[in-house]
Amino acid sequence: MGIATDAIHAGCDPVPGHGAIMTPIHATSTYVQTVQEGEPGEVPYDYARTINPTRSALETNIAALEAGTHGRAFASGMAAIDAIARLCSAGDHVICGANVYGGTYRLFSQVLARQGLEFSFVDSSDPEALKSAVRDETKLIHVETPTNPMMQLTDIPAVAAIAKDAGALLCVDNTFMSPVFQRPLELGADIVVHSTTKFINGHSDSIGGALAVKDAELDARLGFLQKSAGAILSPFDSFLVLRGIKTLVVRMRAHDAAGRELAGWLNEHDKVDAVLYPGLPSHPQHELAKTQMSGFGAMISFVIQGDDLQAARRFLKALKICALAESLGGVETLISHPATMTHASVPAEDRAKLGLSDGLVRISVGLEDLEDLRDDLEQGLAAV
Repeated sequence: MGIATDAIHAGCDPVPGHGAIMTPIHATSTYVQTVQEGEPGEVPYDYARTINPTRSALETNIAALEAGTHGRAFASGMAAIDAIARLCSAGDHVICGANVYGGTYRLFSQVLARQGLEFSFVDSSDPEALKSAVRDETKLIHVETPTNPMMQLTDIPAVAAIAKDAGALLCVDNTFMSPVFQRPLELGADIVVHSTTKFINGHSDSIGGALAVKDAELDARLGFLQKSAGAILSPFDSFLVLRGIKTLVVRMRAHDAAGRELAGWLNEHDKVDAVLYPGLPSHPQHELAKTQMSGFGAMISFVIQGDDLQAARRFLKALKICALAESLGGVETLISHPATMTHASVPAEDRAKLGLSDGLVRISVGLEDLEDLRDDLEQGLAAV
């Protein structure tokens, strides 16, 4: 099936008995069992932390969208990433992209590192640097592509080969692109992770995370962690995400069209020092983007003229339509200042090494009229 067909139908069969076309919200904590332990027969539903029909429908849908065979839905994107890291044991080594979401950096460096895991943060846009970081103890490689917010790309097939040679799992955070524009499992990754809060749900009204894999044994390990830790997605949030997914493809195509237009416009603006967007020919990895992505998406980072905090603040305060807010991927345009918001937990010296300056802003282009967005950005830049 095509991805638009899967988005609408995968996991969402008409309800037996009355044929309701929408997956219902199964608000139950437990299930009546007709088969007892030791008797012949199967007990598919026992307790809602382990399994819920609404969540199962979403997990099937996510797996189909990512060309996987199994999916798992969690209470947040960070809960999903935490489950991936817990595939490792104390003493194991994890390689993580140096420029990842600040929450991922915080979880790895300030929480899991205290529990016996070792982390190396490496420029994942450089496969040789990543390969050099591999140790005998390396069990997991975790990358974002494009990265948040510097929009660097990781060559997924190249890193997948490195992970395979090392006997390590490769996890790719595909939140920025969604499965509409990038499918890492098809490029060699073992696990794909999403913050469903973002483009997957697309309406800024639900927090969630999801994983997709192709390997049944790996899924069983993740399912055990999901059940044991209990950071599951609620039935109501599962329903919201399923509803959002039904328009995922049309939304992403509109996001992509607007993103390309605004990136080109910003790139020519005299109040903008630099634009970071893989769809621009000036992006150093533009050719790689064209080979492993089918679209460039709605995420743009750019440096305000002067590249300082006060210039960024003047710009942000002048905006009327673009909302200054954490998160991304909603139908509304959201803009953020990474140094003081999403990446405030990253030490200043590390932000400087990444090029994450005080004049950098990140925009998630929404679905408003393009002319209105351009006018709003123009008035913001006029205040710089």
